Amino acid sequence: MLCSSTKALLLRCRNLRAPLASSSPSSSALPFPIPFSPSVAEQTLLSPRPISSLPAPGPPIKPPPPFGCRSFVSRDRRSSRAMASQSSKGSIYDFTVKDARGNDVDLGSYKGKVLLIVNVASQCGLTNSNYTELSQVYEKYKNQGLEILAFPCNQFGAQEPGTNEQIVEFACTRFKAEYPIFDKVDVNGENADPLYKFLKSSKGGLFGDNIKWNFSKFLIDKEGNVVDRYAPTTSPLSIEDIKKLLGVA
Repeated sequence: MLCSSTKALLLRCRNLRAPLASSSPSSSALPFPIPFSPSVAEQTLLSPRPISSLPAPGPPIKPPPPFGCRSFVSRDRRSSRAMASQSSKGSIYDFTVKDARGNDVDLGSYKGKVLLIVNVASQCGLTNSNYTELSQVYEKYKNQGLEILAFPCNQFGAQEPGTNEQIVEFACTRFKAEYPIFDKVDVNGENADPLYKFLKSSKGGLFGDNIKWNFSKFLIDKEGNVVDRYAPTTSPLSIEDIKKLLGVA
């Protein structure tokens, strides 16, 4: 088949040849017009090409994948595996943490206790009120079975820059903290302590799972289950569930 532009070109050539032929001296003696004889090139254009001579179509072109899909899929798979690993932990008793001296502490040793787990900092605007009230709560309920586990963290405004020894000395000297203070940890991100990954997956926050600031609190019952989560601004003295879990008035 010929495209429209090729047909138009051949028609123009025919129209141009007709006047030339009629204007020649011998043409006037002919009783009929000179027929149009296409040239070799025109014959080539006019003759239809068999389908077999056409080039074979190539393989279909696949559209490129959306940008970044592979990385997102692999990240989702890694996240799924991580969440599956965390969900295999039944309670906090399955975890081992480090104390301020770097010694392993099996949290199973706290079975039968009500726990308040807090990420602490020494240079935060919430330091004085929280450390003071944590000491008051511990003094009031430690004989009824309450334990407070403090985990220093420097991820929020770099407000816990000291060494473990400096942190312990600060809390014990200034606020008379008698509860255990553990090794400094990360509570968010890829390097977050496994305990905190478990706590966050058990009780998400109002605006997502991540810890928002210093002195976020998790309350654990006597079976090692995460009961509730409290904001950094929540006063330790206002947590009424501590009394309920301890069974005291």
